[in-house]
Amino acid sequence: MNISKPLKNCSHFFRGLVLLAVLGATWPAGAFDLQAHRGGRGLRAENTLAAFEHAIRMGVTTLELDIAITADNVPVISHDTALNPFITRDASGQWLKTTGPLIHSLTLAQLQAFDVGRINPASTYARDFPDQLGQDGLRIVSLASLFKLVNDLGASEIQFDMETKVNPVYPASTLAPDEFVNTLLAVVREAGMVKRVMVQSFDWRTLALLHTLEPEVRTMYLTIETPNFHNVKDGTWTAGHLLSDHNGSVPRLVKAAAGQAKGVIWAPLLNNLTAELVKEAQALGLQVIPWTVNQRVLMLRCIDWGVDGIITDYPDRLRDVMARKNLPLPQGVFR
Repeated sequence: MNISKPLKNCSHFFRGLVLLAVLGATWPAGAFDLQAHRGGRGLRAENTLAAFEHAIRMGVTTLELDIAITADNVPVISHDTALNPFITRDASGQWLKTTGPLIHSLTLAQLQAFDVGRINPASTYARDFPDQLGQDGLRIVSLASLFKLVNDLGASEIQFDMETKVNPVYPASTLAPDEFVNTLLAVVREAGMVKRVMVQSFDWRTLALLHTLEPEVRTMYLTIETPNFHNVKDGTWTAGHLLSDHNGSVPRLVKAAAGQAKGVIWAPLLNNLTAELVKEAQALGLQVIPWTVNQRVLMLRCIDWGVDGIITDYPDRLRDVMARKNLPLPQGVFR
């Protein structure tokens, strides 16, 4: 060990100790949070058990995933509120030609008639992830089945970062926030995973509910500031909290929305983040975990800024970068 290395890496250690003490969580103290986005969709079919198992065996801190609720009130893992034609084939093996039914309109049994194990090679999406290893027969699965997989593998330190797919602009596409959160929490509590779960959302109403209903669940405030989607420009997505009330500071907006909640994380789009914003957020007691960081040079930049973790489609690349920066690596599971 080279003890002459800059002490900034030690800040991750002490922030981890503080978070562990506050939450009583099983997240290893001092761990830089390596989050496999949708299970690592650059490598395996997104949000599938195959992707999650691959990430667990490789060694990640956290499985990042998305939650939708079926017609029979089962939390399932899907980024899209409706079946995505880029990754979905019907029971006859044909690619969907257009966006399919809403997840919320199908039962779990109906949903599992569709295959989501590959990207349609004719789609523009396929060009984004040319190295993804597809597999026939993969299904959209329940959250409970992911918890079972993790337990079966003995992956007792794996954390979960779950995005609530709730949209205030299109409320009919999902359950209402209170129903959504209660349905999700029931499965998390039954599995005994409260201390291993963080919940993220662009729609901060779900996060406000969690602070009241289950304060031990960490909350992650997603932000994006682009011409096509800007969830902090007014109060629509931020549960009524206004950026203008905080002198345009997104970290201060997040802090105000979170109030006295513990274990709060700010998750900005990488392109909206700067070193100065990292410092500002951490000075407010927030952790900072940007998304979605796929290039090694950008991973290095984020680590040099002192972020607390990174969400990436390529956990293998991030492991390489972490090793280069002498950050402790999450252990893979070999059972």
